[in-house]
Amino acid sequence: VRNRIYGIETEYGLLIKDNEFKLDPVEAAIRIKDHIFKTSRLGVLDQHYRANDEPPENGGFLLNAGRIYLDMGHLEYASPECFTLTDLVTYDRAGDTLIQDAVEELGWRDSIGIIKNNVDLETNATFGCHENYLVGRGFPFDERENLKLLSAFLVTRQIYCGAGRIGACNPHPFRDWEGNFVEEAEANVDFQISQRADHIPNEFYRWVQYNRSIVNTRDEPLADPSKYRRIHLLVGDSNMSEFATAMKMGTTTLMLELMEQDIANPDWILAESVETMRAISRDQEFKWELVLRNGRHTTALELQIDMMQTARKHLAGMNRETDWIIHEWDSVLNDLSKGPEALIGRVDWATKYWMLSEFRKEENLDWHDPWLKSLDLEYHNINKDSGLYWSLERTGD
Repeated sequence: VRNRIYGIETEYGLLIKDNEFKLDPVEAAIRIKDHIFKTSRLGVLDQHYRANDEPPENGGFLLNAGRIYLDMGHLEYASPECFTLTDLVTYDRAGDTLIQDAVEELGWRDSIGIIKNNVDLETNATFGCHENYLVGRGFPFDERENLKLLSAFLVTRQIYCGAGRIGACNPHPFRDWEGNFVEEAEANVDFQISQRADHIPNEFYRWVQYNRSIVNTRDEPLADPSKYRRIHLLVGDSNMSEFATAMKMGTTTLMLELMEQDIANPDWILAESVETMRAISRDQEFKWELVLRNGRHTTALELQIDMMQTARKHLAGMNRETDWIIHEWDSVLNDLSKGPEALIGRVDWATKYWMLSEFRKEENLDWHDPWLKSLDLEYHNINKDSGLYWSLERTGD
């Protein structure tokens, strides 16, 4: 693909483990931010208002060109603008390290945990992982057909990008065509592959809070608006797996390239995107069946294979990174057909599903046992000594 600037913003959860800990989560987040800037001197705090909800010293720029700031009480790290997937994954991981180092330097190692996930399993509150892609002003983003093509890709990529979670919630009931709420029975869901799927009620929308959408249509380029547009996506999960992060961003970049070259196939458009996203995530058999707008029945896996093959036909050979993305995209889709165990270590939801399933059988637990939910959270703990993702990585599992 052409040189395309992209970056990731990550909102972190904060788990207080010590009943004697004196600060609430927001106060702890402020102390961590201040330690990074004022004690470790790893950046420069903002001296002026950036927005009504971003007063002076709410955050600042880091020496690595990223940012750390508070967003609605959550610590948030934004990577610098990157040209390559290697840089992007490296700087994304650097944010984890900066924050965990601050926790340890404050002496809070055993008192709190910083959780890189997207949902509070007790309250079902959600917090995000936002992706940013710079495209030319001529990118076909104002036509509904093109938005629906991007939506079809984003809905189905969760089969290899999802972080997985125990349980479900229905915070946003579906609406019928007149805008009335549709009664929906609460589903009994043991495990689903996406953390954000339950929290996305719209296909397209401008704003990023409360009324989240699969494709965010806000036009805020943060660059010369006559030349550029910024695609800002909030539909994806935060990933612990570096491979999953690279695939999430890399395959999306290829999809944007197919759209920009007018190669993307209109037959990929889904009959109903929001319901399909939730249905794929909640499918307990991992069949991921869906219906296209043209009436054809297929699966998320088959649709992603078609997208990958189209990218290989038209984009292969452009450069080494493009070829790597296509090769790994093909590989992960091939392994998805073999079941979750073929993806352990690369795909977060599959790794977590295997880990929780083994523990559940060993301890004879119900899927909704609090013990199992605590393991779900600890998979995302960025502390490399106690986080379960890191333990699995060290043992080779």
